[in-house]
Amino acid sequence: MIKSHFFAYISKIRWLQRWGLKRNTQSENVMEHSWEVATIAHALGLIRNKRFSGNIDANALAVAAMYHDVSEVITGDMPSPIKYHSREITDAYKSIEHQAEQELFSLLPDELKSDYEAVLLEKNLTDEQHLLIKAADTISAYIKCQLEINAGNQEFVKAAEQISAKLQSFALPEVDYFMQVFFDSYSLTLDELMNSNNE
Repeated sequence: MIKSHFFAYISKIRWLQRWGLKRNTQSENVMEHSWEVATIAHALGLIRNKRFSGNIDANALAVAAMYHDVSEVITGDMPSPIKYHSREITDAYKSIEHQAEQELFSLLPDELKSDYEAVLLEKNLTDEQHLLIKAADTISAYIKCQLEINAGNQEFVKAAEQISAKLQSFALPEVDYFMQVFFDSYSLTLDELMNSNNE
């Protein structure tokens, strides 16, 4: 039986730190971020279905979100101000990202490749799924910004403003719902969360 390095390789995303150009009070790696994006994307899918007459596979959405940054094990995490500095840089990075995805995909055993096309190569993902994953990614970034600001780190103030504007630009009711129902709790301590459960 042929051995594959696929999962050992992608497990290295735990060593990739995000927000590399900013001073952080609390570090965040790509693996942590991917888990959070997956849970939020799953919630957005469920909210769309339950509250806004959607018909989306929330479980498939969560899996795709879980893998959304996996190519960074090859490319590294490029900070957004650099990635989107110019059209040329953005296009070049997207090309490198695509090649990294292809290289990771090639590590899979042949019998599993068709199952991973959607999550690694984003084949068969709808525009709706792409948008909800992007929204979940943006919510996760906003949560990080608020965590840093609450810790007194002014380095994230401008980023929080920009990301808040991006969230609003999605104009997605499930995003508004998530922010109204869940977001404020992220600023609470564990003691505050536990005490609020007992009230």
